[in-house]
This record gives sequence, structure tokens and C-alpha cells, in this order.
Amino acid sequence: MSHDNCPYNLTNIRKMNKYFLYISFFLLLSLSSYAENIEVASPDKNLKVKVNLNSSGTINYNVSYKGNQILEDSPLGMITNVSDFSRNLILIDKKESTINKTYSENRIKRSNINYQANELVCTYETSDKERISIIFRVSNNDIAFKYILAQNGETARCIIEKELSGFKFPIFTTTFLTPQATPMIGWMKTKPSYEEEYIPDEPIGTPSKYGVGYTFPGLFHVGDNGWVLISETGVSSLYCGSKLSEGTKDGLYTIAFPEKGENNGIGSAKPSISLPGETPWRTITVGDNLKPIVETTIPFDAVEPLYKPSREYKFGRSTWSWLEWQDGSINYEDQKTFIDLSATLGYEFVLVDNWWDTHIGRDKIEKLAKYASSKNVGLCLWYNSNGYWSDAPQGPKNCMNTSIARKKEMAWMKSIGIKGIKVDFFGGDKQETMKLYEDILSDANDFGLVVIFHGCTLPRGWERMYPNFVGSEAVLASENLIFTQHANDTEAYNACLHPFIRNSVASMDFGPVLLNKEHNKENKGGKIRKTTETFQLATAVLFQTPVQNFGITPNNLTEYPAFVIDFMKNVPTTWDETVFIDGYPGKYVVLARRHADKWYVVGVNAEKTVKKVEVNLPMLSGSKLSFYSDKSDRSPKMEKIELNKNGKMTLNIQPDGGIIITN
Repeated sequence: MSHDNCPYNLTNIRKMNKYFLYISFFLLLSLSSYAENIEVASPDKNLKVKVNLNSSGTINYNVSYKGNQILEDSPLGMITNVSDFSRNLILIDKKESTINKTYSENRIKRSNINYQANELVCTYETSDKERISIIFRVSNNDIAFKYILAQNGETARCIIEKELSGFKFPIFTTTFLTPQATPMIGWMKTKPSYEEEYIPDEPIGTPSKYGVGYTFPGLFHVGDNGWVLISETGVSSLYCGSKLSEGTKDGLYTIAFPEKGENNGIGSAKPSISLPGETPWRTITVGDNLKPIVETTIPFDAVEPLYKPSREYKFGRSTWSWLEWQDGSINYEDQKTFIDLSATLGYEFVLVDNWWDTHIGRDKIEKLAKYASSKNVGLCLWYNSNGYWSDAPQGPKNCMNTSIARKKEMAWMKSIGIKGIKVDFFGGDKQETMKLYEDILSDANDFGLVVIFHGCTLPRGWERMYPNFVGSEAVLASENLIFTQHANDTEAYNACLHPFIRNSVASMDFGPVLLNKEHNKENKGGKIRKTTETFQLATAVLFQTPVQNFGITPNNLTEYPAFVIDFMKNVPTTWDETVFIDGYPGKYVVLARRHADKWYVVGVNAEKTVKKVEVNLPMLSGSKLSFYSDKSDRSPKMEKIELNKNGKMTLNIQPDGGIIITN
């Protein structure tokens, strides 16, 4: 047979090799393109994340919602003291899966949650074979992502020098942000304490007040494209709390770690992790309206409980003498008066604030606890968190900052029937401080105590992670109404921000419902309340936390109509459902919450004119309702109404006023 007739002659072999070379090239090109530019979408396909590996080996991602750009190409990666995961990376694996979990949680805005998301795990490798994985979970309106670092050889630890994770917004975006305070400033060197003011609708990239970035969460209005809420969750003793950096002029904000000077310079500002290890979740909530922002449960969807409750914890309402009556009320007789007030209102608790150790004494605290128990009221005690990281003088001190002192104190509290603690003055977000929060919570659980934090950081998934965690202040709270007239002048404005930002991601111990017209014990000569009584009642529902420390005082029982006090006797603090109805941050808000089969619809108005709002309340259609509003003289009124079967009605909310509708 001649070579020319042979199907495997040299010429044909060369042609076939060339053909396979072309095919292999295009297959590799296709696979490379597919592997390096990966998309994961929400179950409803509206929210999409694209993860891109660039030619330089850097990673970025972008986000769209219903076809509109939400985040432009934004950086990913990190630099550690042992590896650089910011460049020269190669994609070596990707995995896709679905998340479908159902859980119950009685301390957040919704009691039963079904979390459905699509998950993408991309694993990258450096030239030294060091590996980092990025996990993206995308649900219908939420994105959560975090990093997992593998162990490389014998190295089993690393310091995170820098996290590149960023959020690059279109240039027309406006912001609703509150600045992070610099360390060791403010009253008795107690900042940062998450108690700064918000600036609404500010141009993207505007420098912050202190120049060290912004506190989580941050709200962004991406013009007609939608709204975005940026935060983080799952922060425990294994990492620091983070913040947003200063924004660039072209709209980029990145993850930033605490300042070195926080907590009096004690502890590292950079987190350290063991290998293999992981970061907390960064969260992005997206919507073409504000409903997904207000109703999100992503801070809790992405985390799991860290320990079991030592007992069945109960939550509820509390009176609190210190708010209106201040330090002078921390004495035995005034505390008995407020125990009686709680008993009269049917409240579960009374909070005894600072200085009780010296102004009342431990022996009399034991007597107060017995007296409260005889009235079916539980006693909660205030503590100073620190021994050395601020100059806050209030006692008790040095009881919560070390394990030995803490356990001794908590054993005493358990022996006399104390139900919970409020721990104040933390002043930082370092990993060491996060460990203190966790240690307090964990030890308190061993002794059956619920915990509230003040002068503190934002809770980051803690209601789900720690079963005895109640809530944190982390907001310019009601005590400022007693301190400054400015806080009273801007009370309605701030109230119309919190449901969209701070209170959207975590329980907020604000201390609402101050019915005194002037803020002091005598109800005269103090700072003047500008909001109406109906507004104040509405905040009992508007602000969410499972234990509410209300600002009611004994004189209020006889100063107002019975329907005002009856409302406060019956209002719950735990919710099965939350529904956003209407509003705009800083201007007005209307939302509904359900407890069992009872609905509470509340609205407040921060604008200078009457706010006319058309609402649709299908959950109350055809029902007989109690409707609370303001008279022309701004005094409260309550009337019985029946909502038509289409569930629609018009609300007229007075300036600095409110409405409440209940079935």
C-alpha cells in the first residue's frame, strides 16, 4: 500500500494535529473564559453577582438587580502576613449548590424564616499553592460573602493585614451614613460608641466627619436603580468588627479594620485567625424599593447558634428610673417606686442603673430583688464593662472585664434571682473587645442571665448566635433627649432613619416612650419634648428589641387618658412578622408588626407639614380597629373604626406626630 493511500500518512497526521490544536485552543479559551467569569443569581433570577478573575490575577465582582447596575466592578481579596491573596491568583475550583433552611427566632423582626439562596464557592491559588476560597450566597434580595483560608504546610495561623473587599457604587448614588468616631474622644474617652448622627442623601464619596470611615450598616440610594444596605454579620471572638472606609470620589468603599487607638490602644487592630479559618460575612441587601431593606433577615440567615440556652429565656417590658430621674433615683425607695410601676403596668422587669453598688449597696439590692419577685417583676442590673479602657467612673466596675470576677458576680446575681444585666462603655471593635462581648454573653448564659450592651458596637448576627443576647444601644439613643434640646428637635428625623438602617440589621435598645413633656423628674424645667404622645407610643412598635426599657414614669399614669396607659400595658416586644408599608429615610415611615394574631400598624412623620399617606393593609381588611392619632392641639385621641374590605385607607400624620392602628 502506498503512503498516499494510507489514511495515517504524514500529511494527514499533520492536518489532524493542526485540527486538534485549534479545537484544544478554543476549548481551553472557552473553559478559561467560563471559569474566570462566573455568575450566580438569586432563586428568582433578579439579583445577580458576577465574579471575575482578571488577567493580572486579581478578583472583582459586580451586582445587578432586575437588569440595573447596583455595584460596579468591586475588588475582592486580602493580604495576610504569610500570603498575598490580592493578585496573581489562579482559579482552581468552583462549586455551586443551593441553601434551603428553616429556623425560628423570637428576638428578631420575624419569628419563622425560610432562607433560600444559591451558593457559589470559588477557590483560588497563589503561585506558592496557597489557597483562598470565596463563598457567595445570593437570595432574592440579599448577598452574603466571606473568605475561607486553607492551611499551607505547617503554618497554622495568620494576621489579616488588609481586606480588599469593596463596594463600588455608580457615581450618581447618594448615601445615608454615620461616621465612625476616632478613639478615646467624647465623654470620659468612651468613643467610639456608635452614637454619631446620620447625614441623609449625601453625595457619594463625601469625606466623613472624623476621617476614619463609616459605621455599619450603611444605606445607599442608587438613583432609579434601587437601594442598598451594606453591613456584616457573624462577628465573634474569632475576628474584629469592621467598618466602611472613607469613600473615593468615584464611589468605592472598602472594608476597614478598627483604629489602633481604640480601647486605650490595648490589643491589635488587625484580626488574627487560625488556619484553616474564615472571615465574618459581608452582607449586601438590594431592592428597587425600601421594602427589602426594612424586612431583611440576612444578618441571622447566614449564622448559626454558638451555644444552647441554659434555660428558657423570657423577654418583655421594663421600667427604668434613670432615664428621666437620672442618677439621683438610684436609691432604695425610688427603685421600689419603679418596681411598683412595673407591677402596675404588668411589666416583666425593672432596670436598676449605674452606681447601685455604692448608692444602694448589695444587701439592699438583695432586698429589692425579693421585693420585685413578690410583685412578679424581675430585677436587672447595670455594670461598667471596664477596668482600664475609658475614664467612665460609674460603678460597679471591674466586675465584667475578667473571667474570675465575672463568674463570681454572676453567681451572686443568680443566687438572688437577678434576671439580666446591662453592660456599658466598651469603646472599640478590636478582636480583643469582641472576645469580651462573647465572654460576657457565654458566662451570663451559664448563670441564666440575659444581656443588653450599651456604649457599644453594632450587634452582628448576635440574636441568632447567642441565645441570651437581647440587644444593644449602638445608636444616638433616648438618653440624649434628657441631655440636649437638639436631640429633641431632631427626634422625629432620627426615628424615621432607624427602621431603614440601624434597626434593620439588629435589635436596638433605644429606650423609647418618654411621655413627660419636659425631661426630668418634676416634668418641668427640663429639655422640651417636640413630638406628640401618639408619636411616643408608636416608637414602642417602631423600634424593635425583645426587651424594651421604656421611659414611662409614675406621674404619667394620671396625666394621660386611660387608653394611652392601656396601650402601654398591652404592647408586646416580640414579633412574628414585620411588613414595611411606606416611607423615606429621615422623612416618614409606616410599618406593621404582628404578635400572634394581633397587628400593630404605626407611622411617624418628621416633615414640617401633615403627611398624607395612602396605605394598603390587606391583613386588616374588613376589621374593626382601634385608631390612635393626634388632635389639632396635638393631644392624643383614640377612636374605633372599621376598615373597608379592600384594605385601603388614607393616613394624615401630623408633623412630629404619629398614628397607630391595632385590631
